[in-house]
Amino acid sequence: MAHAVTGAILTIDTATPAVTAGLVALDETERRTVLAERVTLDARAHAERLTPNVLAALADAGLGMTDLTAVVVGCGPGPFTGLRVGMASAAAYGHASGIAVHGVCSLDAIGVCTTGATLVVTDARRREVYWARYRDGVRVAGPAVSAPA
Repeated sequence: MAHAVTGAILTIDTATPAVTAGLVALDETERRTVLAERVTLDARAHAERLTPNVLAALADAGLGMTDLTAVVVGCGPGPFTGLRVGMASAAAYGHASGIAVHGVCSLDAIGVCTTGATLVVTDARRREVYWARYRDGVRVAGPAVSAPA
């Protein structure tokens, strides 16, 4: 049986060198379906690549900005410049479209979909990592920054 889609959510994350934009649909049971995603790996191109990635993901899904019901943006941990681009863009999209903007821990966006004991780690540069531990999709430690050892 097909489930009716109740909303398309724009997802943005710029907490890592991956400049990520995606679209997720929720049905009436809150089941998530990924409609499209665009990722550019370039730690120095967040400002230049985010909006083109958003527009490309919308085109891939056959949607426009008026089809969005919310924006979800990764809030780090991550480098300030990348985070600023993602969060400011998300706020602008939400304001212009009159829709809600929700911030989430970028590590949680990965950890929430895991089962069992999971460690999510991203590069913090300067010989450090950002990390958080999860058990069945629930954060049990972190986020924190430390040496990889």
